[in-house]
Amino acid sequence: MSAKPSVLFVCVHNAGRSQMAAGYLAALSGGAVDVFSAGSAPADGINPVAVAAMAEEGIDIANETPKLLTPDSVRAADVVVTMGCGDACPFFPGKRYEDWELDDPAGQGLDTVRPIRDAIRARVEALLADLEVPSAGRP
Repeated sequence: MSAKPSVLFVCVHNAGRSQMAAGYLAALSGGAVDVFSAGSAPADGINPVAVAAMAEEGIDIANETPKLLTPDSVRAADVVVTMGCGDACPFFPGKRYEDWELDDPAGQGLDTVRPIRDAIRARVEALLADLEVPSAGRP
């Protein structure tokens, strides 16, 4: 892994889980990690409930846009974290993959999305520790 690790978060629509995870990692790493997200079938926009849930944490993901997952984006990442994208993510031998089983926030209310958000934060903090990148603490 390079001096500055890179992490790619992948979910189907790149509108909820992967965007929340990318927002947390960018905020909590303080720029010490290159952060990317993509989806196997990107939505037209970010889930507004995910935006609201992250705003409660002081993280603004409102201006993010869903991006299409490409083999090049997977190839460029040191760590690829998948969240319900099944077999859509290209596999490259020697690449580090993690699969985070998380409920999909699509179509859910804020009370349902908050626990998903909190689970994502806990996993992002564990990933930071595993990468030996100190957490910048509360965003």
